[in-house]
Amino acid sequence: MSLSVRQRRILADMGIPVWRSRVAAAPAIEAPPGEPLAPAAEMPSGAADAGGGGQDAAVATLDWEALQTRVRDCQACAELARERTQTVFGVGDPRARWLFIGEAPGAEEDRRGEPFVGRAGQLLDNMLRALGLERGHDVFIANVLKCRPPGNRDPKPEESAACRAYLDRQIALIQPEVIVALGRIAAQSLLASEEPLGRLRGAQHRYQGVPLVVTYHPAYLLRKPGDKGKAWQDLQRARAFLE
Repeated sequence: MSLSVRQRRILADMGIPVWRSRVAAAPAIEAPPGEPLAPAAEMPSGAADAGGGGQDAAVATLDWEALQTRVRDCQACAELARERTQTVFGVGDPRARWLFIGEAPGAEEDRRGEPFVGRAGQLLDNMLRALGLERGHDVFIANVLKCRPPGNRDPKPEESAACRAYLDRQIALIQPEVIVALGRIAAQSLLASEEPLGRLRGAQHRYQGVPLVVTYHPAYLLRKPGDKGKAWQDLQRARAFLE
């Protein structure tokens, strides 16, 4: 992948080293050393091509505007509906090729109604810029859960299940070419898997027929900046699907 001077500067600011390949080669999806590249057919049942079949019939017929209204007024999870400031539908280009999915809104996201704001959002924006992308253009950012769990606790399985029809409809309307799952909880939820993040990274996955790449959550990378290089490998993997 050819990088501009600006992209190289962004990567340097993120602490990610950039190597120049001596041999030009076609893009390939390769696992990092020590991590197997499992074909989709060998993934656990329900993980290789998770999703589909669980959509609520009514939600599956909504257009973009009607879906936004349905999410805004949702009362499916009594605790979440009671505690939230507002739902967080997602942000970006509704015809994007890239779809990034996190786990759930945090306190600031709940206040502003937009996913991935604050320091984690700034890091995600830097990651997008390193790919030559920007929030709102050819990128859509969403979460598995549309409401903030109280105290930023992990989403409960029944909450993720209640929200799944909304996410599935977003995917059906956006028709992305690649999905990037940000963090363990998002990856495990989408892939119906209990495998740790380290084993989900580097393997081939699909969700509703769309290639899915698993990487670290930006909030984790703020705590563990040494893993930014691995996250960059994951993003290059995702980009290879579009090339």
